Amino acid sequence: MFRISNNLVGILNFITFLLSIPILWAGIWLRNRGTTECEKFLDTPVIILGVFLMLVSLAGLIGACCRVSWLLWMYLLVMFVLIMVLFCFTIFAFVVTNKGAGQVLSERGYKEYRLGDYSNWLQKRVNSPKNWNKIKSCLIDAKICSDFNQKYLHDEVNQFYKEHLSAIQSGCCKPSNDCGFTYVSPTNWTKTNTTSKNTDCATWENQADVLCFNCNACKAGLLDTIKSDWKKVAVINIVFLVFLIIVYSVGCCAFRNNRRDNAYWKHP
Repeated sequence: MFRISNNLVGILNFITFLLSIPILWAGIWLRNRGTTECEKFLDTPVIILGVFLMLVSLAGLIGACCRVSWLLWMYLLVMFVLIMVLFCFTIFAFVVTNKGAGQVLSERGYKEYRLGDYSNWLQKRVNSPKNWNKIKSCLIDAKICSDFNQKYLHDEVNQFYKEHLSAIQSGCCKPSNDCGFTYVSPTNWTKTNTTSKNTDCATWENQADVLCFNCNACKAGLLDTIKSDWKKVAVINIVFLVFLIIVYSVGCCAFRNNRRDNAYWKHP
């Protein structure tokens, strides 16, 4: 006789199997229809996630409902590894995002960002030319600064200084406040002689595909955004972790039930 734990594991994995179908379809769609490097970069991870969820859910579903103990054992092993990986990632995310914050400027509605304020691990990731060229391409494809320019195009200089810009807009789409450049429009500034030691001043260009995309401030703005997103993900992971532990516990009960039922049929 099936027990509640077997039925519960079967239901949960059937739902997971259904969810894996649109995830797998999205990955295949990105691979066939993706037009930008960013979209194509995402297709493989999405396909892998979809296939992984599909196989694991099938193993749990068949193992629990058909009393296939070895499949359920494999399912529990994968679940245990997943719990450990999520636990380690959550701790890592909190540690890595512990440092760094935007600097408040006098009479400015936005903050400015310094690359050195963030963790060394994150700095190494964005300082890699290979990584940054891909990230920069994604930012340009996403029209981060084009939309920024359109939104604030009619601002006078004093009005622009009071705008609340995102970390990426502040770091990538305008020059650093240290440079003292003359405002013409949100993405058009007249360069002036400056005594600032900030290397971003020499990096700034008014070209739409250059701007401050090669600046340390742009990298810092991205890291600040990642920091904020990772903290949210870490909180969600904690909730998901609790859910996985509950499912794992129920799965252990189902595995024990399978062994008892198999033993009963062998030795009635």
